[in-house]
Amino acid sequence: MPTLNHNAQALPEDHQQALLVGRVWRETPRPGPALVAIRQGEVIDISASCYCMADLLERDDAAALISQAEGESLGPVETLLENSLAEPPSAPYLLAPCDVQAIKACGVTFAVSLMERVIEEQAGGDAVRAGELRQELQSLIGSDLSQITPGSEEAMALKAELQSRGAWSQYMEVGIGPDAEVFTKAQPFSAVGFGARVGLHPGSEWNNPEPEIVLAVDAQGTPRGATLGNDVNLRDIEGRSALLLGKAKDNNASCAIGPFIRLFDDTFTLDTVRQAKVSLSIEGEDDDFVLNDESDMRQISRDPLDLVSQTIGTHHQYPDGLMLFLGTMFSPIQDRDGAGQGFTHHLGDRVTIATPALGALINRVDRSDRLAPWSYGIRAWLATQRASGRV
Repeated sequence: MPTLNHNAQALPEDHQQALLVGRVWRETPRPGPALVAIRQGEVIDISASCYCMADLLERDDAAALISQAEGESLGPVETLLENSLAEPPSAPYLLAPCDVQAIKACGVTFAVSLMERVIEEQAGGDAVRAGELRQELQSLIGSDLSQITPGSEEAMALKAELQSRGAWSQYMEVGIGPDAEVFTKAQPFSAVGFGARVGLHPGSEWNNPEPEIVLAVDAQGTPRGATLGNDVNLRDIEGRSALLLGKAKDNNASCAIGPFIRLFDDTFTLDTVRQAKVSLSIEGEDDDFVLNDESDMRQISRDPLDLVSQTIGTHHQYPDGLMLFLGTMFSPIQDRDGAGQGFTHHLGDRVTIATPALGALINRVDRSDRLAPWSYGIRAWLATQRASGRV
């Protein structure tokens, strides 16, 4: 059985005081998902008090439910984590902590990732050409994009200058323009959780993980908590055309979220998210490749609340709430398979995304068409709730 990555703890470093809630798959008393809270290292099924994560995040007494609601103990959280890492997993095991919420994502929210998106576009999905373009663009732009406020007069002046040089890009538009890129990453119930395999489209030959913090936002547009996510990215497919974003982003098991949602309270706030450093570790299964990197939320170009307001408001409602990926500064350029070829995944790669306040999300990489088809959707979930007498 795989063990937890030695570089990261799956639970927050202060998990004894954290308000942690998640979803697990149970086989008894009947097969289906259950809402669980983590208390003093013990997993408690609180489904009898609240069976839907979207509902829990709307409730004023959510913290009390997590801390006090009665329910069956499913054992120590360490056992749940090991069950989830086993292949195949052994029930109870972790699912993505969201259920009926929309799953949205923000792109190009860091200057580093902005440069890489422009490179992908101009390289047309060619990883070798990307290295040459990286040097050319850095020489051409000649400024630190991280110091520019999107939508500001300075940003618009840079836009005009780049347009005059023929160097403007649609990625520059969302990177330093007034409007953020917000797209649908995955469908409700389609995300996978801690320990599951994540999927790459079989047509992709240049791809990478994207380690991100994910906000859990209620229907009123208020962030209620946060977790970790892997916005699996296909650089070659999106690089050919931004109109292929849907194909590049939304495939079987291409979205991982977890392990738990941590609710905001006095010990964990949006400022914690703003100051977070999200680490990434990739360990090859078929080679000795190791990559360690970090994404610093202090370098984000747009504040998390700005990203939330650009996603939900009078212009667009989400009655079941949403999960919002905040973007990443991680754009791997470390050569793996040969000089000038940059990084791409190998099947079996072990990906660990971690930050002290949220713990760690661990997944292995596979192909979307080799993984079990997504079959448990909203109708199946409703059937489970009816069989349990909850609806």
